Amino acid sequence: MKFDTTDNLCVNTIRTLSIDMVGKADSGHPGLPLGAAPLAYALWAGSLKFSASDPEWFDRDRFVLSAGHGSSMLYSLLHLYGFGLEMDELKKFRQLDSLTPGHPEYRHTKGVETTTGPLGQGFANAVGLALAEKLLAQKLNTPEFQLVDHCTYVLCGDGDLMEGVSYEAASLAGTMKLGKLICLYDSNGITIEGSTDLAFTEDVKKRFQAQNWQVIEVENGNDLDEVDAAIRKARRETEQPSIIIARTHIGFGSPKQDKNSVHGEPLKPEEILATKKALGWPSQEPFFVPEEAKARFAEQAEAGEKDRKRWLKLWKKYSEASPEKADLAKALLGREIPEGLFAPDAAFFDKPMATREASGKVINLMAAGLPGLTGGSADLGPSTKTDFTKEPERTLHFGIREHAMGAILNGLALHGGLIPFGATFLVFSDYMRPALRLAALMQTPAVFVFTHDSIGVGEDGPTHQPVEHLMSLRLIPGLLVLRPADAWETLYAWELAVRSRRPACLALSRQKLPLMTQYREKIAAGLKRGAYLLRGPSTVPSVELIASGSEVSMLFEAAALLEKDGIAARIISVPSFELFREQEQAYKDSVFLPNLPKLAVEAGRSVGWTELLGTEVSTIGVETFGKSAPAGHAYAALGITPEKIAAAARKLVK
Repeated sequence: MKFDTTDNLCVNTIRTLSIDMVGKADSGHPGLPLGAAPLAYALWAGSLKFSASDPEWFDRDRFVLSAGHGSSMLYSLLHLYGFGLEMDELKKFRQLDSLTPGHPEYRHTKGVETTTGPLGQGFANAVGLALAEKLLAQKLNTPEFQLVDHCTYVLCGDGDLMEGVSYEAASLAGTMKLGKLICLYDSNGITIEGSTDLAFTEDVKKRFQAQNWQVIEVENGNDLDEVDAAIRKARRETEQPSIIIARTHIGFGSPKQDKNSVHGEPLKPEEILATKKALGWPSQEPFFVPEEAKARFAEQAEAGEKDRKRWLKLWKKYSEASPEKADLAKALLGREIPEGLFAPDAAFFDKPMATREASGKVINLMAAGLPGLTGGSADLGPSTKTDFTKEPERTLHFGIREHAMGAILNGLALHGGLIPFGATFLVFSDYMRPALRLAALMQTPAVFVFTHDSIGVGEDGPTHQPVEHLMSLRLIPGLLVLRPADAWETLYAWELAVRSRRPACLALSRQKLPLMTQYREKIAAGLKRGAYLLRGPSTVPSVELIASGSEVSMLFEAAALLEKDGIAARIISVPSFELFREQEQAYKDSVFLPNLPKLAVEAGRSVGWTELLGTEVSTIGVETFGKSAPAGHAYAALGITPEKIAAAARKLVK
């Protein structure tokens, strides 16, 4: 593609709209849009496959603005290319309830592929998006029909590449040979504090070459032809992901060009006018879009519509030639779940087992009916029981990269067509918390499997025994946390996680737990409501014993001790705080009877139980770090035993 003066006018349209947005809001980041607009325009005008009329068209290229602080540039692109983002919304940049929030938000603004802002997350999401494309292409493409054939582009800055998650994700992308992943690196050498030399002196080219990436350099990031040639080179058939290192100028054309102050400080009105003058802009009017530029953007958008129409014709031919493959594609994209998949016979679980082990059995049960189920662990497959035993090729090996794993899972879920999961120990959820938070914010349907969920980890000691983690995860709005009490609760927890299409965490035990097969019907009905009466006494109850996960089995032993003293106890399992909060009050009152003493037991911090059940609940928890000892000894040393539970319950009754 050969660019002309009208294309340069289009670049400056993106720049001026962006700084006008920031200027009107008196808030935002003008530096990136002024510097990186040529990179974005060269991509969108010359290579990006998109449909403004159908932003979720399956075979579109994905564009991720990892440097999400430059959101005004993305909103300018979406407006100019006809995604329905009206000029009035641009004028409401960063204002309450606008479609142009401070950082791009998935599901909020059409055309935004992922929520970005925390640096490095978008880069790692893009690795997940590219991995999803590769996996689905392997499942669905035929020699005659390339049904899945798109690229993932990510625009990142110096800050993205300083974040550790980008190192992890880039390393994995090179190992996995994600040849359709292309990164445009806006290399301007400036961060908020000043020159990147203050803290970032590594050779980025050598770093990415060492991680098995193709590295392409662009000396002049303002040269559209040079940028376009680099993108086209990156798109050529290669197994290596590509990074285009483009030398740019932050705040290009402004009085603050190449200064750190232009990163996040709005330009003053006189500085905006000076910038427009330096760019040769034909108008001083804010939010001005030249007719010639409008026409060029519309022409390019129409080319995207033609791409989509060609693909729809391809889909029709594909469906006729390969009806079985077409049915598979529909099942994958529709996340279809076969009837009876989660209804194995009673012999499916035939002995006491750790819930991590039960989860492994469920994963392999689901594998037969859910071809899109894909996942693995952060180098802990044998411990987390997350490998596909009969189809090892479906197991993803994330390596010891928890943070990247979380962000990549988000990318896999955002892409569509797959049901992704990733696993590590619960204590290491701290390493991936930013990705978990964004999963909840975006409501991406990924499943995070956290095993070794308590002091039951035992001999590995306090460094590996999660104490505060369950409650801290429950604090994240929109994140579904499930801690099953036995194998059957684990089965139905997995079903809920897969069906609910929201991010879910499974907290699973290392130690074996008794089976509650006799309560299977209650479990099936009750788990999806977050809390339920597992067993009621034959006489009038005196106390309610409440727990989640591995501590539920202790309640039965404690209840037996209480029964000897003539104290009748109701046993209540609480696998999910979040689901229980969503229930109507009448159901809540039927589970937890008013005016009855309550004792909640959990091998972790107990502070959240009062918030869930009210100040009348008493608790037994772990308020310190754990101890290195066999699991039973650790539980005893920290005061969580059937005897201690029974003793605490007696005091409540008296």
